[in-house]
Amino acid sequence: MPRTITFLLFPGFQLLDMSGPHTAFRFAGNLVPDAYRIDLVSAAGGMVTSSSGVNVGTTHVRGNRPDTLIVPGGSGVHAYAAAPAALRLTQRLAARSRRVTSVCTGAFLLAAAGLLDGRCVTTHWRHAASLQAAYPSLQVDPDRIFIRDGSVWTSAGVSAGIDLALALIEEDLGVDVSRAVAREMVVYHRRPGGQSQFSALLDIEPPSDRIRAVLHFAREHLHEPLPVERLAEVARLSPRQFARAFVSETGQTPAKAVERMRAEAARPRVEDGREPLEIIACASGFGDPERMRRGFIRAFGQPPQALRRLAHARQRSP
Repeated sequence: MPRTITFLLFPGFQLLDMSGPHTAFRFAGNLVPDAYRIDLVSAAGGMVTSSSGVNVGTTHVRGNRPDTLIVPGGSGVHAYAAAPAALRLTQRLAARSRRVTSVCTGAFLLAAAGLLDGRCVTTHWRHAASLQAAYPSLQVDPDRIFIRDGSVWTSAGVSAGIDLALALIEEDLGVDVSRAVAREMVVYHRRPGGQSQFSALLDIEPPSDRIRAVLHFAREHLHEPLPVERLAEVARLSPRQFARAFVSETGQTPAKAVERMRAEAARPRVEDGREPLEIIACASGFGDPERMRRGFIRAFGQPPQALRRLAHARQRSP
């Protein structure tokens, strides 16, 4: 019997959060006939307008019994999650499902429905701090492409939904099928860099002038020691106040953010291959290759040497 993959759509859902995983499951079904049935459902049925203005046809949710429930994110998720009827509907569908999943800010709907209480979850890094603040019982990790906690899977934004779908397909049908689906979609079967969201901390623009000033200062002084006390002075806050404000606006602790910025700054030089790793480690503020290795593994899931080899292999390929 086919496994039913149910996408719960609402006004203002993100189209790519749905279409990426939908395509992955469709390809898997082509490779393994009758493996999946895909349903697009909504509270009332009929056409549902995505955040990009594209209308998608859905069926009424009544009677749907998912094997896997997938909740996309999108600009409309907060309004939808504020409706008691929507929360009851999400809870009913989840109770019928073997697996419950979200893409990007779809985690806010699952959290509002009480389906993530006490779990380790992720979402798009830009919304991680808001999710954590709104639902303190969660353990929000902003640095993962997707996280499985029991029967609940949550993922980061947009393309991470494809990574999530490939992992679900691998669990159902095996690694050969999921790898074949990735080839069909011309995406990584498992992204180089492990589970990191590649959060681009070098480009973050937090809302407050204080934290923006700190990030600008850190970018200009990565080669120097940057303890929290020094960064707090730039923000003109006490270390404790600064640490709280920084986490609230970036979703990262100051120490983790500095390490990530150093890794992101060092990566192009590592991949270029012309400088010894010792020189790069010193210039980027890591101090020594071992600290840089640990920082790269935390940031990208691979040590510098592996990323350098991968870059060289890409350069040699025709």
